[in-house]
Amino acid sequence: MSQPESGGLSGRNCRADASASAHEHDEVLLQRNGPLACIILNRPKALNALTHDMIRSIAAALTEWADDDAVQTVLLTGSGDRALCAGGDIVSIYRDARTDPDENARFWADEYTLNAQIKRYPKPFVALMDRIVLGGGVGLSGHASHRVVTERTKLGMPETTIGFVPDVGGTYLYTRTPGELGTHLALTAATMTGADAIALGLADSFIDSARLESLVDDLKRMPAAAAITQLASPAPPAPLLTERVWIDECYAGADLPTIIGRLQQSPVSVARDAAKSILAKSPTAVTVTLEALRRARALDTLEDVLEQEYRVSLRMVAGHDVIEGIRAQVVDKDRNPSWQPSTLTAVSDADVQAHFAPLGERELRLPRAVTTDREHQPTERKATA
Repeated sequence: MSQPESGGLSGRNCRADASASAHEHDEVLLQRNGPLACIILNRPKALNALTHDMIRSIAAALTEWADDDAVQTVLLTGSGDRALCAGGDIVSIYRDARTDPDENARFWADEYTLNAQIKRYPKPFVALMDRIVLGGGVGLSGHASHRVVTERTKLGMPETTIGFVPDVGGTYLYTRTPGELGTHLALTAATMTGADAIALGLADSFIDSARLESLVDDLKRMPAAAAITQLASPAPPAPLLTERVWIDECYAGADLPTIIGRLQQSPVSVARDAAKSILAKSPTAVTVTLEALRRARALDTLEDVLEQEYRVSLRMVAGHDVIEGIRAQVVDKDRNPSWQPSTLTAVSDADVQAHFAPLGERELRLPRAVTTDREHQPTERKATA
């Protein structure tokens, strides 16, 4: 069996004993070490991008461990030294949209169900959000009870770059950030630092990357909250907070052309750059994204938002721009997508609203759990081990 790439945590810290059932060539390694159960995303060459089988494996393991009294803490990490998870496997989404559209529906139904499962998990769930954490990686980690970032964290929702809309609960997380910071990040597909993630409510604790191995060792012998507290340090200043004045001024409201106009007329050069970034993206994707954010802000629970995102995801992938965006960015890599329609003014309100229409029998209906202290907004919740 091959060893995971060097630089990750899985090879030294999360390895189970000789009785472990996981094989190191599997896409997900499920390992036990005393009271600590580890989920190790194991596609390092693909930046641990998620496949459908990986989602099913994680969900099944979490279900089993929830009823196992020997498991006290669950840890999520990734193999290799480049990413926790760079998102879903978009090449598979591209292929399935052309050959088996129902598979994308099944993929998102299982992924969003897993996101909700993580949010409601009855045991401490520690996510090591080190290095690249994008898209589906945010869905796995951003809803955890204990979210740890480092000085190397690079986190974001890049969906509008490929003509898609933030999902996996991304519109839930981004609408619960201070002011309009989440709106800016969603529309531009910009990334944030670990310090930003804490300031915006997408993470809880800052630990220097050099201390992560010590954290994993401590998780084997003490409650999660205590292990994190003794190694955490104050987060550095959050760069995004210094931009909040112009962001709040420019992104207020639900009319995208007005937002673009404010950005273009701003005396702040970064604001004008944001306008250029948004205008380079799919007009349909950014317009639907803004509507999704405004609607998500009014929804109470993650489940409500995930069900909305499911409607939007199915409508988006059935259209033109998602497939074209993946083609341009990942398949042909010409970075020259041909969006249809090609301008914001050509995207009608009726077209936007159609993305949110009920799906009838195809609706995603997530179970609702009894409300606990984990229902608090990300910036308020104080999970305990």
